[in-house]
Amino acid sequence: MSRKRTYLKAAKNGMFITGTVLFLTVLLVAVFADRIAPHKYDEMNIEKAFIPPGRAYLFGTDEFGRCLFSRIIYGSRIALKIGLMVVAIQISVGVSVGLLAGYFGGKLDMILSFITDLTWAMPPVVLSLAIVTVLGPSLERVVVSTALVSWPGCARMVRSKTQSIKNMPFVEAARALGESDLSIIVRYILPNTLGIVIVLTTLQLPGAILSTTGLSFLGLGSQPPSPDWGLILSEGVNYVSKAPWISIFPGLALIYTAVGFNLMGEGLRDILDPRT
Repeated sequence: MSRKRTYLKAAKNGMFITGTVLFLTVLLVAVFADRIAPHKYDEMNIEKAFIPPGRAYLFGTDEFGRCLFSRIIYGSRIALKIGLMVVAIQISVGVSVGLLAGYFGGKLDMILSFITDLTWAMPPVVLSLAIVTVLGPSLERVVVSTALVSWPGCARMVRSKTQSIKNMPFVEAARALGESDLSIIVRYILPNTLGIVIVLTTLQLPGAILSTTGLSFLGLGSQPPSPDWGLILSEGVNYVSKAPWISIFPGLALIYTAVGFNLMGEGLRDILDPRT
């Protein structure tokens, strides 16, 4: 597909445009959080606790008098950071396993496919919860544990794509010219899987953010006074009848971010699909 045709499809794809706009707003908020937030995320004033949303505090305050709007703005940095870290790890593992299994086949394919299916059969959230429970609460451990149980889907798709490419004429020509297996994988097969990898990255980001936020909600990820959205939700549950805005606004921020990534991913899949 030519670049011009791809750009035209992107310009006409409503889901992609909407998702990109939502993503860019979250990205800009995260980058310029210091300038957008009117207060520091850990600035406390007990005398102003539980102030409802209004002109002075756009999203109200929490039980310590902290500005909820500022905490959610700073929390966008954590959401994007952990989402990108999780996806980077799981894409790296998934692509590597998929390329090796699909290209070499045989016993290596059987072993790697068995490990992939075994990991795939386990519920990711339950497995990552078990890992973090054993190792202890920490945002870094949440990131690693979530990534290490979420790569099988990527591995299976890359393996299937690799199997369909490895016997194509241009790959056979590279073998005939004496290129090594590593060179063929890196120069010819990997570039042809990038479309799948890009779409998977955008589709898996919301899941990564929701998984890590869920673990923070359970007290296994970020620790106070971090402005992690999951931690804010967890703290707000205790005051849901008295100050429901503490739980409502971080929940809306999560929905906004997840919807943006999902729409962008679905739009990218349509744009890169040659059948549409």
